[in-house]
Amino acid sequence: MSKHSKEQLLHIATLGKTVGIKGDMKFHDKSDFPEQFQVGSSFLINKRERITLTDVNLERGLVKINNITNIEDAKKFTNAKLFTTYEETRKNCHLEEGEYFFFDLEDCQVYEDGKLLGVVKEVERITITNYLSIVTDESLVQDGLAKSFLVPFIEPFKVSVDIERKVIELKGALDILEAS
Repeated sequence: MSKHSKEQLLHIATLGKTVGIKGDMKFHDKSDFPEQFQVGSSFLINKRERITLTDVNLERGLVKINNITNIEDAKKFTNAKLFTTYEETRKNCHLEEGEYFFFDLEDCQVYEDGKLLGVVKEVERITITNYLSIVTDESLVQDGLAKSFLVPFIEPFKVSVDIERKVIELKGALDILEAS
């Protein structure tokens, strides 16, 4: 697997301990898109090999993989991490108007009133709100402002987002930066 494809993997779930004696496993969904976990869905585990979901019960938080029907074979997958690619995520997960994949927001330049404030390092979810974690532009750091800051990714802060140009326009972010 190339270095480039490894960088494009998303950790979306983790298999837990076995449940019962017929190969069922606890399933810990780390994504916002449970619809991607269907019978027949295939995922990379531990960034190396593929598994296929052969039974899915998200209400109970249980799955079976690779048609495993006994506890001994299932135990080999305890704590395995499930990964998907950015491309598969775009194909399998539906966004509503005004919604964005976190990975598309990363590396966007952040502006307020035409002034570059910094670049999005990552999106952090704190309770139910998503925050842009922004690395402050070096010129602002030299002026004595914080090296990084968080801005809620909600209105009234969010003005516009252009994923193609990798540009986010915010309002009130400079006040947050100055108070940081």
